[in-house]
Amino acid sequence: MSSTLPAAGRLDSRLEERRRKSGRWKIVFLTCTIVSIFFLAALLAGIVNQAFGYVLVQTEIDPVSLVSHGGSLEGQDIQDLNLILQENLSRRLYRKLDAESPLANRSKTELLTIIDTEILKPHVVATWSLFESVFFKNAVIESAGRDYMGGSLQFRSWVSGSLLANSQSSDPLRSGIRGAILGSLLTIFFTILIALPLGVAAAVWLEEYAKDNRFNRMIRTNIYNLAGVPSIIYGMLGLALFVRAMAPLTSGATFGVQAEGSSLDGRTVISASLSLAILVLPIIIINAQEAMRAVPQGLRHSSLALGATRWQTVWHHVLPASADRILTGAVLAISRALGETAPLVVVGASTFLSMDPSGPFSKFTTLPIQIYQWSARPQQEFRNLAAGAIIVLLILLLSLNASVILMRNKYSDKKAASQ
Repeated sequence: MSSTLPAAGRLDSRLEERRRKSGRWKIVFLTCTIVSIFFLAALLAGIVNQAFGYVLVQTEIDPVSLVSHGGSLEGQDIQDLNLILQENLSRRLYRKLDAESPLANRSKTELLTIIDTEILKPHVVATWSLFESVFFKNAVIESAGRDYMGGSLQFRSWVSGSLLANSQSSDPLRSGIRGAILGSLLTIFFTILIALPLGVAAAVWLEEYAKDNRFNRMIRTNIYNLAGVPSIIYGMLGLALFVRAMAPLTSGATFGVQAEGSSLDGRTVISASLSLAILVLPIIIINAQEAMRAVPQGLRHSSLALGATRWQTVWHHVLPASADRILTGAVLAISRALGETAPLVVVGASTFLSMDPSGPFSKFTTLPIQIYQWSARPQQEFRNLAAGAIIVLLILLLSLNASVILMRNKYSDKKAASQ
C-alpha cells in the first residue's frame, strides 16, 4: 500500500515555504497597522493643534477707561459696576436688563459678563495654533505687538465650559454647542429606540422562523446590499417620506404637540431619527443574525426536546446567549448614526439654531452639522471652534460606546457565572 504523504525532504521544504509566506504576510499586516495608527495620530494631532493656542482679543473700548479712579474691572465692587453700566449703556437697554432681573441684586460675575458683552464687545483679531504657541512663543508675542495695535494676548482652549454651555452665536468667543449636543443625543436616542427592536425582531424572524426559499434568500441578499448604500440615499428617502409625505405626523400637528418655533414641514428630530433608523437597520439585522447563528444548535434542540415552544426557546435561550454580540452591533450602529451628516442635511437639520430642541417634534441641529458649518466659515476662529467641537464629539462617541461595551461585558460575566 503506497503512502500519499510527501517525502520528508519535500515536506520540510513545503513547511519552510509556508513559514516564509506567513512571515511576509505578518510584516504586511504589521505595516498596515502602523500606517493606520500613524494617520490616526496625525489626524488627532491636527485637531488638537487647532483646538488650543494663543488668541489676540481686542475690545471696542479700553477697559481701563471705564474705571475712573484707576484699577481693573475685576477689582470694582457691585455698586461701581452698576455705575459703569448706567453711564455706558443706553437708557433703553439698561431698563431692559434691569427689568429682566434687578442689576443691583445681580452677582459680580453677572455684571462683569454684561459689561464684557454690551460695552467692551471683545473680538478675535488673530489666532495661532498650539504648535506655534508652544515652539514659537516669542515670535507670536513679537508679532502680536508689532502687527496689531493693542489687544490682549491670551492662551485659549476652545474646548471649555462655555463651549458646552452656550448656544450658537455669530460671535466665536460666545458661541457654543449646547443645542447641537442636545440634538445629537435626542436624535440618537430615538434612532436606537426605533432601530434596535425592529432590527432584532427582523433578525429573529429571518434566522429562526423564515424558511430557506428563494424569496427569503432574496430578502437576506437585499439587506446585505442595503448596508452598503450611500447615506445620502437614505436622506432623500427620509425627505420624501418623513418630511413631506408624513409632515402632519412628524411635525406633531396631528397630536397637537407642535414644539415652539417649529413649522409644519416635518423637519424635526423624529424625522431625522426615522431616517437614521432606516440607515442603521441593515447593520443591526446583519449583526444580530450573525450573533444568533453563533449559538449552538444543540441549545435549541435541548430546549425543544424538553417541550418548550420555538418562541420560548428564542426568548429564554437564543437571545440571552447572543445578547453580547447583538450589543456589539448596536455599538457600530451608534457610531455610524452619531457621525452622519449627509442624510441630516437633506432631511433639514438647521445649520444655525439658537434654540435648544425640547422633544421629538422640535427643530434641531447636531454636532456633525455644527462642525461642518463652522469649518466652512472663512474666519480662523470658527475653524478653531470646529476643532473643539470635534474633540467633544469624539469624547461623546467614546463615552456612548464605552457604556454599551461595559453593559455587554457585565452581561457576559453574568451569563458566564450563571453557567
